[in-house]
Amino acid sequence: MIKESVFKSFDDKAALESQLADRIAKQLQEAVDTRGKASLIVSGGSTPLNLFMLLSNKNIEWSNVYITLADERWVDISSDDSNEKLVRAHLLKNKAVNAKFRGLKNMFSSPEEGCDMTIEQLANFPTPFDVVVLGMGNDGHTCSWFPCSKEIDAALSTDKLCIAVNPGAAPNPRLSLSKTAILASRQIYLHIVGEQKLSVYRQALENEDATSMPIRAVLGQHKTPVDVYWSA
Repeated sequence: MIKESVFKSFDDKAALESQLADRIAKQLQEAVDTRGKASLIVSGGSTPLNLFMLLSNKNIEWSNVYITLADERWVDISSDDSNEKLVRAHLLKNKAVNAKFRGLKNMFSSPEEGCDMTIEQLANFPTPFDVVVLGMGNDGHTCSWFPCSKEIDAALSTDKLCIAVNPGAAPNPRLSLSKTAILASRQIYLHIVGEQKLSVYRQALENEDATSMPIRAVLGQHKTPVDVYWSA
């Protein structure tokens, strides 16, 4: 059994997004005030889009905030499958337009070839990361740590910042931050919506086998605080 993280439940998505945006904004500005810069790691998909919009309107010294992705599909950044495209459209606007964003995708034809360049491009990011916002799939994956991928053990054990992943049950090769990179952070938020995701989360707490449900690698550790934000 995994001890349950801080779990915050909301009646609707809007209430969750409002409170989480306030929390993240406060932590980022405190980091800038204390250390001169802040770092934010975000996830793609549809769940965080309104959260991104709310964040983009927060009064933060965005020019001192560094942003990148927890994972990325190895597709052109103009593709609708690109997480970078989502972030540029929904977060890097309004007051956040001057944030220092670095995507994971580069000109190489595969994530295996491009991994080292991405690591170099992220070398100036403030670490430990101040805030990491993760999602979770119905199979218990987070980032691109897919239980169906042959790279799952490496994703959960490598000391490298990034790893190439070829998920068997999901489209597109990907580049993902590793477990080591994600846990090298001051605060992790797991942002999930809907009854099915709540059921998956409860299942994840039942044991510590992270290769079958990789979100357990985050929920079962005691190094970095994890707050779970859920709404119906």
